Amino acid sequence: MCGIAGTYRWPDGKAVTDRLTETLAHRGPDGAGRYGHPVGDGEVQLGHRRLAIIDLSETGAQPMVSDGLVLTYNGELYNAPELRAELAAGGVRFRGTSDTEVLLEAWRRWGTDCLPRLRGMFAFGIFDERTGELVLARDQLGIKPLFLLRRGGGLVFASELKALAAATGGTLEVDHAALVASLLYYWVPDSRCAYREAEKLPPGSWLRCRPDGSVERGRYWNLRDVAAEGRERARAGELPDLAAIVEESTRRHLLSDVPVATFLSGGLDSSYLTALAARHQPGMSAYTIGFRAEDAKFEAMPDDLRYARTVAERFGVDLHEIEIAPDVLDLLPRMTYHLDEPIGDPAAINTFLICSAAREAGVKVMLSGMGADELFAGYRKHLANVLALRYQRVPGPVRRGLSGAVDRLPVASARRGYRSVRFAKRFLSFADLPEETAFRRSYTMYDRGELLDLIDPDLAGTVDDVLAEHADVYEDNDLDDFVNRMCLGDSRMFLPGLNLAYTDRSSMAASTEVRVPYVDVEVVKAAFTFPGDRKIVGRQGKAVLKEAAVSVLPREIVYRPKGLFSAPLRAWMSRDLAPLVREVIHDGELVRSGFLRRDALARLAAEDAAGQRDFSKHLWHVLTLEYWYRGATSGSGQSAGFTA
Repeated sequence: MCGIAGTYRWPDGKAVTDRLTETLAHRGPDGAGRYGHPVGDGEVQLGHRRLAIIDLSETGAQPMVSDGLVLTYNGELYNAPELRAELAAGGVRFRGTSDTEVLLEAWRRWGTDCLPRLRGMFAFGIFDERTGELVLARDQLGIKPLFLLRRGGGLVFASELKALAAATGGTLEVDHAALVASLLYYWVPDSRCAYREAEKLPPGSWLRCRPDGSVERGRYWNLRDVAAEGRERARAGELPDLAAIVEESTRRHLLSDVPVATFLSGGLDSSYLTALAARHQPGMSAYTIGFRAEDAKFEAMPDDLRYARTVAERFGVDLHEIEIAPDVLDLLPRMTYHLDEPIGDPAAINTFLICSAAREAGVKVMLSGMGADELFAGYRKHLANVLALRYQRVPGPVRRGLSGAVDRLPVASARRGYRSVRFAKRFLSFADLPEETAFRRSYTMYDRGELLDLIDPDLAGTVDDVLAEHADVYEDNDLDDFVNRMCLGDSRMFLPGLNLAYTDRSSMAASTEVRVPYVDVEVVKAAFTFPGDRKIVGRQGKAVLKEAAVSVLPREIVYRPKGLFSAPLRAWMSRDLAPLVREVIHDGELVRSGFLRRDALARLAAEDAAGQRDFSKHLWHVLTLEYWYRGATSGSGQSAGFTA
């Protein structure tokens, strides 16, 4: 895991690449390098910051130069041993043991045809001195980020958006359509970018720059097609051995020359991975979190710690417990900076604190259970949408009476919150809606009217564009299975746009690599082979994954109620952050600029404080958006107008 950056036919490319690489120093404290070469009437410059994981010697240093090819690479290839053996059998002589060298030689042998053969997480730039061409590529599922910016015939790229902003001297304009999308989702979809000119290279794709200024794009892997192929295998009765596939993926993700630890929440996903990993690395470490007693009580949070302790004791794991009692007033602006774009999920703080504790103990690599919920229908929203189909068959008068009764219930009193009431209110907000709209509403922040009430009225067309984009992505499939349509939508939007994005940025802020064995091409292929009625059975989500795990884990872990890798937001809002919310309402940049409407924002805060509605997540995201916007516009000289 590293930080990569570079320029191609860009003015003052050497100095710009040095600024890019310096901004990425936290991603790679173990080494730095830069390479330059003429290209036509310009030059290419490639930069790298190294976090040494495999081949700690100088033979793994980057940018790696070999016989006319130059590579700057961020990621891990879990099938590097097999690729190395195949290449060596064909006559390749390797200097070291890094997967970087394997990737470089695979590119030399197969070019872009090597990309679908790669099993891992990666983003890289590779330059050919003979042709003068630079190719950028990103992994199949968007685990590793790659941002780029094109002007004229030139290009600049980096692992993080903040590097592009720093290297262009504050000349990037905020894309207010992306901010509207972030308000809706509480994150910026992978198809959008918070700055107008910048973009994210899509998962499963590559981009080729030529000396004449032309650009070619290609796609080598498409999740939509994978899901369709899985459906056909299911129809043919070709169901895979999921337990074997997950175990093999976990084993491959342990490939490292430094110690590997795990996240262990005590839930199914992390417990299963920890148990499997401990088979191959006995006595390994795991890290878990807890909350201040008063915060957990106010939030009505489950006691996950006792489950984590059970798993650790059962499998001989050295468990490190971290109490989340952070100075949120200090962490909020720091995390907003590291997250690159306005992401309003407080789980990013948990990831950062866990990775920071692990790094202090000398751990560079951690395994996470990220991705299992998206692939196997493990979120409450998945079950809720299935239940909504049944709810729609209830007579209308009964539904209206129930909705009115629930609407009058408070979500919190002065001393505690009522989680069941919050869930009921949330469910009734989408239970009567059509499929795509209901699914979107079950996990996004606002419906169309609520969002229009909150922002500049001139952005109504932008709101419609953002909603149409969700519908386009959700409906772009050939699946006849409701549950798998939700899983596909999540895996294309929610997973790369939110969970993989904050995991990468939060962990790398602590100079730590997080690996995600469930987000593996073979696990993904297997996941879409199972029909929805194998994923949600009765009221059990992830049923097929639980079937696989039950031979390894205690049933009390496999079938426990789902926990939350989140934070006690209501407690924080009612105590630590209440003054900051008032400041943003009365004197915030977003309100003063006209993007947010003060009266609507004040109503959200008042209803939340009164305990009638739970707007804690909404307000947290407004705070992250405010801090991000202040940083993005300070000293930029850009207009405060909000033209979409």
